[in-house]
Amino acid sequence: MTPDTMRALVATGYGDPEQLTIAELPVPRPGPGQILVKIAASTINPTDLRVITGGFRDLVDLQFPYTLGNEFAGTVTEAGPAVTRFQAGDEIFGLALPRQLRVAADPVRPSLSTGALADYAVFEADTPALDHRPAGLNAERAASLLIAGGTTLGIMATAKIRPGESVLVIGATGAVGLTLIPNLAAAGAEITATARTTEGADLLRSLGAHHTVGYDDYPTGVDVVLNLALFADGLPAAARSLLPGGRLISIIFPAPELRQLERDDVELAFLMQAGDETSGARAVAEAATAGRLSTPIARRYPLDNGVEAAIDYARRHPLGKIVVTV
Repeated sequence: MTPDTMRALVATGYGDPEQLTIAELPVPRPGPGQILVKIAASTINPTDLRVITGGFRDLVDLQFPYTLGNEFAGTVTEAGPAVTRFQAGDEIFGLALPRQLRVAADPVRPSLSTGALADYAVFEADTPALDHRPAGLNAERAASLLIAGGTTLGIMATAKIRPGESVLVIGATGAVGLTLIPNLAAAGAEITATARTTEGADLLRSLGAHHTVGYDDYPTGVDVVLNLALFADGLPAAARSLLPGGRLISIIFPAPELRQLERDDVELAFLMQAGDETSGARAVAEAATAGRLSTPIARRYPLDNGVEAAIDYARRHPLGKIVVTV
């Protein structure tokens, strides 16, 4: 590499994570309102894999090479014109969709980047999805918190769980579920959570779940269903768990419609973590430093082993985040 080039985890076409590669690309340059960040840590997320396998192809047709990566922590190395919020040397963290996924970003203040699974990335500076990293959060922990932590804050605000209410969490062994379960327990919920393995079930119970079930054994008569994993074709089975008047909250894009539940006597809400003021970097950092949010890290990989990290995430379904250090 030269001083003007960098490493990046990229897809060169649609396909499984095995076709990813570590490529040498030009270091991106910040324009007006943008910052260049030397990445210290990033993560592998479901969106990364869904995009490269063509899961969003009906919304956006990727241009390749495509650099992966949404969550990050790092150091600002250059601020573009009109940036006053950050300056070179600032330690920051945040959440930003790669620019090609703009269709799924906030239409007013989109948090976009050139892809965080790289040595360097350019980010939009004026967004609550980015903030200064508190001294109490190291880079790996900060990078792992934004999606799971922000989604947890959003779910808790939307669900308004009352003590004693029964809650079914579907997809509970993912990073969001592992972050969410302790918050539900603290709210006094009676928690049933899905798990595919004994190891996953044991972990969920240690975090506060009262019962664990398989994906073909949902309980009935519950007050709230939290869908962290199912696409539209799985929603009728989930909705059958609800009492009349119950609430189903889904985080799986695209937003479901009530008709897809095959019942009209329940409430439906959709949440997508875009990093607004209530669930962005500052809110997540405050909750984490106060001890209310913690996302487990399953494994760490250096960027040179980024392809292996993506394969690990896709094939081994780790109990916690896969962090890529740079």
